[in-house]
Amino acid sequence: MNEKANENSWIPLIVVACASFIIVLDSFFMNVSISRIVVDLNTDVSTIQMIVSFCTLITAALILLSTKLQDIIGKKKLFIIGVILFGIGIFTAVISSNVIMFFVGWSGIKGVAAALIVPAIVSIISGTYSGRKRTIALAALGMVAGLADTLAPLIGGVITTFLSWRYTFAFELIFLVFILVMQNKITDFKPTESKNDLDISGAIVSIISLVLLVLGILTLTKELTISIVEIILGLIVMAIFIWYELKRKRSGKVPLLDVDLFRDKHLCIGASIKLLYNLVISGTFFVMVLFFQTVLQFNPLYTGLASLPFVLGLLIFSSATPKLIGKLNHKTLMTIGCIISIIGCLILSYQFKLNLSMPGLIIGQFLLGAGIGFIMALSADVALFDIPSKSQNNVSGIISTGETLGSSMGTAIIGIILILGVMGGISTAVDTYAPDHSGDEQFHQEIYNHFQKIDTLEGQDSIVVNTADIIIQEAMAAVMYVLAIVLGIILILTLQIKNNNINKQ
Repeated sequence: MNEKANENSWIPLIVVACASFIIVLDSFFMNVSISRIVVDLNTDVSTIQMIVSFCTLITAALILLSTKLQDIIGKKKLFIIGVILFGIGIFTAVISSNVIMFFVGWSGIKGVAAALIVPAIVSIISGTYSGRKRTIALAALGMVAGLADTLAPLIGGVITTFLSWRYTFAFELIFLVFILVMQNKITDFKPTESKNDLDISGAIVSIISLVLLVLGILTLTKELTISIVEIILGLIVMAIFIWYELKRKRSGKVPLLDVDLFRDKHLCIGASIKLLYNLVISGTFFVMVLFFQTVLQFNPLYTGLASLPFVLGLLIFSSATPKLIGKLNHKTLMTIGCIISIIGCLILSYQFKLNLSMPGLIIGQFLLGAGIGFIMALSADVALFDIPSKSQNNVSGIISTGETLGSSMGTAIIGIILILGVMGGISTAVDTYAPDHSGDEQFHQEIYNHFQKIDTLEGQDSIVVNTADIIIQEAMAAVMYVLAIVLGIILILTLQIKNNNINKQ
């Protein structure tokens, strides 16, 4: 199919965006379904969390290899293979009768499929469209992710609450069938390399480095010392990988990853922003779901409704971005987004307590989501702007790896901040409501143990309730301050974008 003809149609964008939509849906569906899956498959929460972590591990480890396979097999063909595998994995999970079968389908097969799909989404869009149309298309991908963020908690909550968790995952199959039926609308990009160009040694080293990095990140809240060792080893192996890839390119061979691409300023800025805002999004959802379900005892449906202001802000502002890019440049819009999100974090830092203030919670969530909407819609375009077409597959892999690492880091790092906030909150709470026990370490430990079971606060002594309330406020405030700092780093990166380049046609 003629690529220029495709550039004049938004149908390829719609088809490819469906894949992005279901990937976001799938992660949310898992979050709201965990308790039901545990009961249905006669397992425990730790096992399901391990399955989720393993899926992330597989996807992250294979993304760079998948990116290179686009050049050898063809980005469309690899994308369709990924979609088929995704369907097989989801179907296996839906009909699973035990946790092993669920693990093979949802974590194993689907994890590999996601690694094939995610980088292909960006490279197909960047290869199909150019100039302003590419900016709009990439912004639309952000809007689709925002739409999935909005609908997933509601759809997942309703289906899981009133039907079964199996139907939530089966819902995704509708979109997969649509993609397969409409696949002829996607440009059939020809392979640019042969299988002899595949850097097998580089692929193995990259997989080892990413496995160590992601494994270290995912276990930060469990085995801190071991996690730090894993991360350091991962960075060392990554340095070896970079050295090897540079050596391979200098010798005239095709590298798995063209490391010289990192000399491009906008790529580094865009990829870094991608990683950081995914950290913010995953961290935000982690603490909000934890607060709504553990502290306020909301069911999956109410949890989805309670987090709606955040995802609505994200959806509305990411949707508005394509209309604004002709009037304001990327740097200005993303700067505004950073400032709005930081304000949202600061407002939220005062809202999470037992006596909840809904207006403040709604305003804070909406502002946080709205600002991220601008950032999410434009960061990929920033990363791709100065990249020649022959290198766009490589860049899609870099962006996708950053997204996966950011999402993993969000839950792990914010989990640590939450624990530290709890420990700090205990000291403040005891000093306020039980000053006689200020130096009593055993009493502090008892309060911490009780906080671990905070769902039993109803009917407790007022001192215990007030103590727990302060602990919650201290912990959640610490999280919001950290997220505001991360957004501040994104703001600094955004200010490095050159205005005179980005809106060129």
